[in-house]
Amino acid sequence: MVQEIHVIGAGLSGSEAAWQIAARGIKAVIHEMRPRKMTPAHKTAKAAELVCSNSLRSDDYTGSAVGLLHQEMRLAGSLILEAADASKVPAGGALAVDREGFSDFIENRLHTHPLIEFVNEEVTMLPPSGQPVIIAAGPLASDALSSVIQKLVGAQSLSFFDAIAPVVYKDSIDFTKAWYQSRYDKGSKFDYINCPLTKAEYDVFVDALLSAEKTTFHEFEEPRYFDGCLPVEVMAERGRNTLAFGPMKPVGLINPHTPNQKPYAVVQLRQDNKEDTLRNMVGFQTKMKHGEQQRVFRMIPGLEEAKFARLGGIHKNTFIKSPVLLDDFLRLRTQPHISFAGQITGCEGYVESAAVGYLAGYFKACEVSGKIPVLPPAATAFGALLSHLRDDTAVEDYQPMNINFGLFPPLSAEIINGRPRWLKGAARKEAYCRRALSDISSWIEHIKA
Repeated sequence: MVQEIHVIGAGLSGSEAAWQIAARGIKAVIHEMRPRKMTPAHKTAKAAELVCSNSLRSDDYTGSAVGLLHQEMRLAGSLILEAADASKVPAGGALAVDREGFSDFIENRLHTHPLIEFVNEEVTMLPPSGQPVIIAAGPLASDALSSVIQKLVGAQSLSFFDAIAPVVYKDSIDFTKAWYQSRYDKGSKFDYINCPLTKAEYDVFVDALLSAEKTTFHEFEEPRYFDGCLPVEVMAERGRNTLAFGPMKPVGLINPHTPNQKPYAVVQLRQDNKEDTLRNMVGFQTKMKHGEQQRVFRMIPGLEEAKFARLGGIHKNTFIKSPVLLDDFLRLRTQPHISFAGQITGCEGYVESAAVGYLAGYFKACEVSGKIPVLPPAATAFGALLSHLRDDTAVEDYQPMNINFGLFPPLSAEIINGRPRWLKGAARKEAYCRRALSDISSWIEHIKA
């Protein structure tokens, strides 16, 4: 009988899991309901479609936790990082991609691999009992699949709401008011377009955000937002100056139109496609209704005549209590032939989802082929992310989390004149990265053997 592993979902996590399975000589069957049934956020039927930002965040692997995860995944042979590097667009120190090019790259690789099969249908029940399966349905699982998952995990299932930022056509931006500049001139000056606001303009804008008509929810749906992706109006509700110290902070920017007048706040737009015809409003995830978005965002100087390629939106994001439900190898404790991967496990972010997909695919391939999988070292980004899913101590209040240095084992202190000295700031981050890249090499040699 041909060995095969079923992967439910062709998002970043499912795509990565299937690729790692096939790379180890085992057939992967990907179940993806699109295009037969679409989600509220997806626009295409392509694998690994990016539905929120086009940025995979910082690519600095010497001082950034997510940049370190990028580098570890590159070294380990990640399909997602290969696609990101192949479709990269300018974004300063960030790794941003051309959406279509990124998805097309992955789509082509998966569909042309002889050990990967696609089944385009909605999953309403799992494969026959005992057949190995990875549930990588992501945050937008259909009601039918959500019901299947709920039966598997019982009352341990949780959910929150995720928001999407609008995308503007660049040629509709007024450059008599806007200008090109990266914050503190890091990267190319063309990486970001900036729209300045005076104190008076900022106050009017905040008032409009607060009074705009928002998406409504059923009484039984209590929104629980992830702090790293708060709707812009929710941030505004936390205090009038929250945005001015957050996504609209003006620091590191000088308006060439009025060089002697410092902006009170600035809206930045990041390149969204390779042709640079689209720009993403950085940090402007929103739950405002579409008509309100156009009205309010056109109050921003430089965007008065803005044309939107995509308006913002909000969608339900479902995840499980992984520390309670899953074992060290991401398998359901009660039914170990079933594994979970991606955001549904409680990781947050494109790269993190793909990394968990990588691990789930590797672990499952080992299980099917009779090999003993090796856990990534705890001091690596892979290991730190897995530790969050396995060992989170605040289980009752378990929430999704991006990779961050707080998940890593603490660094040892230097002993100087008999006293411990702890690294701080940039030096501390650099030390975390050096240690991780040193520790990851032996693990990669093993998993590629």
